[in-house]
Amino acid sequence: MGSVFEWLAGLRPAGYLTSALLFAGIGILAPIAYILVRRAVRRRYFRRLNRRTFELRQRWADILSGRVPAETWRFKPLDCEIVETIVLDRLEVSSPEETVKLTEFLRRSGLLDMRIWEARHLRGWRRQGALVSLGRMHAAESIPALAEALEDGDADIRIAALRGLGRTGLSEAAEEILRRVAQGTLHVPTAPLQNALLGCCRANPNLLLSYIRRADDQVRPTLARVLGEVATPALDEELLLLASDPLSEVRASAARALGAAKPRLALTALSNLATDETWFVRLRAVVAMGELNDPRSIPVLIGTLCDPNRHVRLRSAQALARLEGHLEEIMQQVISTRDRYALQVFVSELERSGRMLGLVQALLDPRQRTAAQTALLGVLRAGTHRLLLDTLVNHASWRVRLAVARLLAASGEERLVTPLEALEASIPTPRGRRIVRWILRQLRRRTAPTPRPDQVTA
Repeated sequence: MGSVFEWLAGLRPAGYLTSALLFAGIGILAPIAYILVRRAVRRRYFRRLNRRTFELRQRWADILSGRVPAETWRFKPLDCEIVETIVLDRLEVSSPEETVKLTEFLRRSGLLDMRIWEARHLRGWRRQGALVSLGRMHAAESIPALAEALEDGDADIRIAALRGLGRTGLSEAAEEILRRVAQGTLHVPTAPLQNALLGCCRANPNLLLSYIRRADDQVRPTLARVLGEVATPALDEELLLLASDPLSEVRASAARALGAAKPRLALTALSNLATDETWFVRLRAVVAMGELNDPRSIPVLIGTLCDPNRHVRLRSAQALARLEGHLEEIMQQVISTRDRYALQVFVSELERSGRMLGLVQALLDPRQRTAAQTALLGVLRAGTHRLLLDTLVNHASWRVRLAVARLLAASGEERLVTPLEALEASIPTPRGRRIVRWILRQLRRRTAPTPRPDQVTA
């Protein structure tokens, strides 16, 4: 008896067509069957995973304390994976006391030794996963295995080892990285290097200072950026040396570090950096002075408020607006610069930060009224009157509205006449229209020309 294919071959053209349809159907059904089988297998796996996770969670306190022997779950791949995942996730948010207990559990159960062996003997993505997991365990024993992987020929392995060292958060890991950076034997991208150093240098930023002095011009900016992120008051005057570095990137990072560490001579160094020839160094210096929040920086910030770079002006305005109790002095100095761009950017920052509404409210306080009037008159002279006109019409307190009306009437600004005339027609209440007409009469009276004696009628 012949086969099906022999029978199809006997059909000639019809057989060829039937064969083509048969193979096309097989080609369509095979991937569908694979997808369905795979989904069934995965569904069964996740069902088992959820069930075992729930069961182990019920006994978690006993597992962690050792009352449940590690042999009951250690040699079962699924249970071992679940326990390790729980421990590593908990280590990310644990307190220092709990971290010590969890790390000791990893040592006692053998999970740490298993990952160290995998990091040294496995290959490919499994080794990468083991290296990252070692870093998440925060154990000093993992540092030698991670450091060995930094010299691997595979770039992905080196990056995984670098990530693992950064996740440990230990100073010993930072020393391994910095030593290879200084020798020029660590070939990794800048971004992973910077992130790893940020993770393991926060506990001891002093490590970076000695390596920054010895590093070449290609590596020194990266190390300085890390130092700017992790600087603490413990660094003190040692940061002042970096403020005179020949590289502008290092000087900018030094300015950022000075703002975070706040050493005794920080303001003097930042004042010098605020006049640097590179715009982003001036920008970092201005931002750092804003973090110092020192009134002695007002003259320097007034100068940078007239900087040719727009970003420097904006940051200077933010730092000045943040200084409490000195707004009258700052406004007078800003007006004395006769720089309309500086005045405009400062007024815009007052509006953006909400300080303008505070000034309007201060008109009712006898102790702050003079300073508030000086600042608001400077705002009017800068040409920014929309907020005050809106306050005149819509503020909830009638006392504030009257105080603003008196201020506008006493300002003598001719530019207010046209907007007030347009505002009068849109006010729905008779009381509001009377107030606007009174302001207009006061402004016209103040701006009316005085007649000469020969023009006075007899």
